Order: sequence, then structure tokens, then C-alpha cells
Amino acid sequence: MIKPHGSDELNPLFVYNPDEHDALKREAESLPSMQLSSAAAANAVMLGAGYFNPLTGYMTLADAVSVAENMHTASGLFWPTPVLNLTTREQFDALNGAKRVALRDPNVEGNPVLAVMDIDNAEEASAEQMALITEKVYRTTDSEHPGVAAFNGQGNMVLSGPIKVLNFSYFAEDFPDTFRTAVEIRNEIKEHGWKKVVAFQTRNPMHLAHEELCHMAMERLGCDGLVIHMLLGKLKKGDIPAPVRDAAIRKMVELYFPPNSAMVTGYGFDMLYAGPREAVLHAVFRQNMGATHFIIGRDHAGVGDYYGAFDAQTIFDEEVPKGALEIEIFRADHTAWSKKLNKVVMMSEAPDHTKEDFVLLSGTKVREMLANGEAPPKEFSRPEVAKILIDYYQNA
Repeated sequence: MIKPHGSDELNPLFVYNPDEHDALKREAESLPSMQLSSAAAANAVMLGAGYFNPLTGYMTLADAVSVAENMHTASGLFWPTPVLNLTTREQFDALNGAKRVALRDPNVEGNPVLAVMDIDNAEEASAEQMALITEKVYRTTDSEHPGVAAFNGQGNMVLSGPIKVLNFSYFAEDFPDTFRTAVEIRNEIKEHGWKKVVAFQTRNPMHLAHEELCHMAMERLGCDGLVIHMLLGKLKKGDIPAPVRDAAIRKMVELYFPPNSAMVTGYGFDMLYAGPREAVLHAVFRQNMGATHFIIGRDHAGVGDYYGAFDAQTIFDEEVPKGALEIEIFRADHTAWSKKLNKVVMMSEAPDHTKEDFVLLSGTKVREMLANGEAPPKEFSRPEVAKILIDYYQNA
């Protein structure tokens, strides 16, 4: 099986030993506490689940700047985006110099303890350092960019140090059939007996072209398994809620994939909308969960017009050092139904076609159709999937 990134064995930061877990939970109730930002809480979940192997906690300011500048920590570990616990000066001062603190979940009522942290360093990032990180990671400092806005909205105090995670937030509670840790996915891959596994990232329901892209990747790569790995964290306005996506994708897999060939899973993270850098991060944690290949398509993890259509693919050629990752990338173009060929194809592989030869619908048009109770054409969406989405839009 493919090795995790940066180590021979996966090192999840969740406390699995029941005695240690209970003792730490009791200790946490007596510790000074701070409420995390949503982004820092998502980082804790990813650290706890083993997705961010081999990190042992939140990065220092020096690591964050180094990662932003050259995709390596100060010690030389390849890593594409900073993993930070950012907070405000006021919140930090309220800790009164405590070195061991309970980290509370901002996304769950009552703000339960998510993790315990040893604060090794507390540093104030300058305006120049904050701008450098956003410019390098997001390729912009534009405050209209949702990732930049979220990053700058957390504060500029960088609290770094190791953490021990006590729960997986609302992800495990709200999505018990879908949320999986990297450890669990590795175990399920072994149980299936899969040797070559391709992962597909989504934050939307999958239409027919997505489904066929997964079949295409499996066939061309010789994979015996597919992991559909959906985002369960914060999305941008207009995105379809995770439970609806989950139901639609499960229906598609049930009807259109052979038994024992596809897993429907999810992970707890907030989208960064960092385009190319986030694509590399997605590859890192797919390797950690046991995938040997990862599909990266047009404008992966992008937003607006901040990134070129294939920047998330070319970064692996231009900026990722050879050998930095073991996982391999399957490069996909826009896929759509060809009226000429009577099947879904990658548009770049049909050079004699014109745009009018494909069934292409904008997201706005599809949402309008679904809201009106009208199913998109069968060349665009499976009718069983469309029904689930129509029910959602008509009751929203």
C-alpha cells in the first residue's frame, strides 16, 4: 500500500486510547480555553484524522512563511499550505500566558473541547507577513477572494505547538455514514483488496460527466477502486448542503458503479479556494488516506477568475519537486456529452468538435431547471440524481 506522506506509518493525532482520552477530557475542563476559528478547527480535525500526516500540530510563523514561499517547512518537509491556529490579540491575552489550553469548537452548540494544545510559541504576524502568505498561497491579496477574506478574518496571532484531538466535531455526528478518517479509509481499502485506488474530490453533486470521468480514470489507470471524497466543511454561498450531495452521490454509485468498486466518503475541512496550492494539499492528504492516484480537473479548488483553467495541474510540473509525493495525478479536462459520439468525452480529446456539439449547461441554468421541477437532459444528469436535487430545490 502507498506510504503516507513524510513517514512510514500514519500518525493521527486523535487520542484513541480510552483511558488517555478520558483523562485528557477531564483535564481539558480545568484548562484555560480558547474558541478556535472555523479554519483552525478544521485543521485540528484534519490533524486528528491523519490527513495532515506527518504534522504534529499547528505550524510556527516561520514554517508558515517558509511553506508560503517555497512549499517546505523550515525543517524541509514538503507541504503546500500553512496549517495554522490564528487568533486575535484579545483572545490570546485572555489566556493569561497559559502554555497548555483547551481548544473549543466554534461550529458546535456549547463549544465543546475539540483538542488540547501545548503552546510552544505565540507570535504576532506582521501585515507584510500576512500579505506574503496570501499572495503566495492564494496568488492574490484581494479581500474579495473568499479564502483571503477568511484567512485575514481570523487575526494575526500565530499560536503553534502540538495538539491532541478529542473528537471530530460535528462532522462525525452529522455525517456518520460519510465522514471517515484517513485511518478508516486505509483500512477499508485493505478490506476491499484494492491495489490501485483513484480519489475524486467534490463539493457538488456529481452529474453524468463527473461519473464518466471517474469511470474513465479507473479504466485508463487500471484502478480497482474509487474513493469519492466529498467536502463536509464550510462552503461558499450557493453550494448545495452536504446531506443532499451525499444522497445524490450514493444513489449514483448504487445504480451506476459495479459492487465493491466505489466508496462514498467525506472529510471535515473548510475550502480554501486556493486553486493550485490547494490542489497539491488535496493530493497530500489523498496519499495519506491510501489513494495511489488523484483526479485533478479544470479549475480545481478555484473560485472566480483568480486562476488559469489548468494551473492546478501545471503546478505539479513547475513547482512540486520530483519525488516529493508518491501519489500520481490524473489530469482531466472539461468533460461533456458529445452529440456526435453519443457519449461523454473530455472536450480536449475531441478536437474536431465545436462547442455546439456538446451538451453544456451553466450552473445557473441547471439550478433554474431544478427549482422549477424540471430535470436536466439525460445527457447531463442521471434522472435518479436529478430527482433528489429537484426535491431539495423545491423545498429550500
